[in-house]
Order: sequence, then structure tokens, then C-alpha cells
Amino acid sequence: MKRSSGIRLCVTVAVSALSLALITGCSDGGSDDAKSNDGKSNAEGTAKNSAKALSAAELKKLALAKGDVVGYEVGSVGKTYPATKSAVTVDKAQCRPLAWAMAGQAPGDAAGATNRMVTEAKKPSSSPSKSVEDMTEEEFDDAFGAALDRTTTVVGLSSYDGDGAEKAFKSVSDGVKSCSGGFTIASGKDGKDSQKYTGIAAEKASNTGDESVAFGASAVMEDSGGQTGTVHTEVVRHGSTLVTYYTVNLGALMSTKAYDVPSAVIDAQAAKLK
Repeated sequence: MKRSSGIRLCVTVAVSALSLALITGCSDGGSDDAKSNDGKSNAEGTAKNSAKALSAAELKKLALAKGDVVGYEVGSVGKTYPATKSAVTVDKAQCRPLAWAMAGQAPGDAAGATNRMVTEAKKPSSSPSKSVEDMTEEEFDDAFGAALDRTTTVVGLSSYDGDGAEKAFKSVSDGVKSCSGGFTIASGKDGKDSQKYTGIAAEKASNTGDESVAFGASAVMEDSGGQTGTVHTEVVRHGSTLVTYYTVNLGALMSTKAYDVPSAVIDAQAAKLK
């Protein structure tokens, strides 16, 4: 029946999209969208090399909390995403920093890190409620997609000693270029669960912080007739601290509607780091 196949597609899209978050990696990287400051003075370089990293406890105080972003719910990441970098492997070493950022993990060798889950509040329905039994197949698919049409963003904060933050940022921006052909992530016991990304593309970054880079990762969704879906990530450096934003919108993926990392979330986190 068409409705049951629609449910199956929704579920597989949801699982596929969330699995895009089950990622890990390690390495170095730079990007066309990165906002950088060239020609720094020796004094600036000395100050940079003596930068002191923030601890995980200090980062938790700076991370987004309940009430910080109007229209969004803030909570813990929980078990949906990997707890450590070693939970997932990537087939290409240069792509590991991208995978780490997408998993809410530190893109580099951080001294301290933490993360949060920021979910867009449910949108009020614009049409009168109907029981599932009374819906046409088209109405059901529309209602199901609308219920899932909200962004979920994993915000990760990591801090580094010396010029570690700049090196970690460069590993991501370089990875956006060198991983344009995609990569595969394996997770779960014995790496049996895998997600293949068919392409990585640079996107317009927010230009917050000292430098920023954004990219989209595309993958073919199961039971979709070859339809691809794209998840979005941005990495921003604020001094010795990196903030990663990984956003997915299941409803938008199902309907092929465009979406992005919410600017409200980026702005709210940036304000807490000033």
C-alpha cells in the first residue's frame, strides 16, 4: 500500500539521516569559504602560540543552555551520536575532521570538549487536525513530513592550546576540498553499520568568529529511487575554541526542501563566546 511504503521511506530516511551523524575521524585541513586573517604580526603569532585552552568544565558553561535560543529546545546529545571519536571509522584519513565535526566531536586534538543538541520547537499546524484513517495518502505523507520538518543541530565546542585551534580548523577547510568525492563512515559493532557520502561541497559560511567554513554532505537515501539528501555542517573558530554545527531536517530531506544550519543557533552560541 502506498501509505505503508511512504512510512517506510520516512523511517529509512530518518535512520539514514541520523546515521549521517554517527561519525568520527582525525587529521588536518582549509576552505574557499573560510574567513581568515593573513599577514599577522610576530606579536600576534607569539600570543597565538601561548593561547591557553579551556577545560571541558569551562566549555560547558559557555555552551548553549535552555532559554538561550528563542524557538529552540536545548538538551544533551544523549546516545544518538557517538560518545568518542573511536566509535566510528572513516575510509579516508583526510576526511576524518569533517566526520568528527558532523558527530559533534572535536575536529582536532583538543584539550577539552563538550556538545549540545539544539532542536527547533514544533511548528503549529496550519490545517485542521484529521485522524490518520480519514486522511488520503497524499494528506498523510504531507502531515508526516510536516511533523518532521524541523531542524536538529548538534553543537560541539572544543578548545586547544597554542595554535591547535587554527590547525584543527585548517584540517576541516582542507578536508572540504580534498573530500569533494565523498567518503564512507562505519559505525557500530565491528563497523557493520556504514554510511556512504557521495559528495562534499563548500557552502556559504556565517562569517562569525575569527574564521568559518561550511559544507554540505550528500548521500543517496534508501528506498528513494536514487534521491540524494544533504546534511549541513559549519565550523567556526573563536580564538582557541572551535564550534561545530551539524544540522539535519528529516522533513526537508523527505520533501527535498532546502534548509541550512539555523543562523539563530550560530548567533546565540557566538554571543556566549564573546
